[in-house]
Amino acid sequence: MTPKLRIAAYAYEHTEALLDGRVPIGDVDAAFETASLVSDIFQRTVERRYDVAEYGLTYFLRTFDLDESPFLALPIFPNRNFRHSSVFVNTAAGIEKPQDLAGRTIGEFAMFGHDPGVWIKGIFSDEYGVTPDQSRWVIGGTDHPVPAFDWIPQPVPEGVDVRHAADSETLGAMLESGEIDALISVDVPQALLDGSTKVARLFPDYETVERDYYRRTGIFPAMHIVAVPRELAGQTELMTSVYRAFCEAKDIAQNKYRHGALKQHMGVVTPWFSRHFEENRALLGEDWWPYGLAANRKALDTFLRYHYQQGLSKRLMTSEDIIVPALLDT
Repeated sequence: MTPKLRIAAYAYEHTEALLDGRVPIGDVDAAFETASLVSDIFQRTVERRYDVAEYGLTYFLRTFDLDESPFLALPIFPNRNFRHSSVFVNTAAGIEKPQDLAGRTIGEFAMFGHDPGVWIKGIFSDEYGVTPDQSRWVIGGTDHPVPAFDWIPQPVPEGVDVRHAADSETLGAMLESGEIDALISVDVPQALLDGSTKVARLFPDYETVERDYYRRTGIFPAMHIVAVPRELAGQTELMTSVYRAFCEAKDIAQNKYRHGALKQHMGVVTPWFSRHFEENRALLGEDWWPYGLAANRKALDTFLRYHYQQGLSKRLMTSEDIIVPALLDT
């Protein structure tokens, strides 16, 4: 009997070949679904509406503190981003470096410890000595109000001041008005995009800072994994088929850029893209968006450490604790 899987992922270029059916998953009868907001996929994953689903790392890790954690992860990382670019400041607040965030009120998108927030708070702690307990935190939406994500555990460590913004408030407006001093957000505040002089990035030349971070650490921060229920995780052949299909879809996207380099990416509307591609390839390598545990172990274990240090996990876990056993050698 052909197994059936309900699979959900955001519509990235590296999942496109899965969503449109170009890449099958072995002998599986796969039904794919996506959503306009990736957090909707996360909530439906909690509701057990999928057999395989993209899942934010912190959302996934918070389930390990439940009486029975429902998921394990495939070493697939569909969303990753350097996060120095995710910190915004009010230009009148006098914040010029990470150390200036101590004693300030900082907004954070969606919840205390969303994936970009875990990463940049961990980096600030490691590299600048700035820890979350030194600031006050306001949680909410960047340009649209966001309700509390009450469908996922919301741990707040003792000694950290955290509150949720009012129903009508947005963190972007609070940042522009000076009600908060800084903001950590996956979304860029509309005020900045509109050219407001009241909002700026903490790291104006964030690309240089992020490239330096990668040169020093070798870490390309992962935001999401692909989660599977524990009752499926022991089916080695099925898990391997799903993993290989995600890899194949990702390879199709990467090959588009490799082949496009022969014609200076004339199919891309961004000027000087080929030069940017050459720089990325030289820094990040031939497989600049790797799947598998070996290439991502340092990044994953670093996130696990940050998650524990920030009071979001009750115990310090390693990659072996969360990855499907059959794929530990990928």
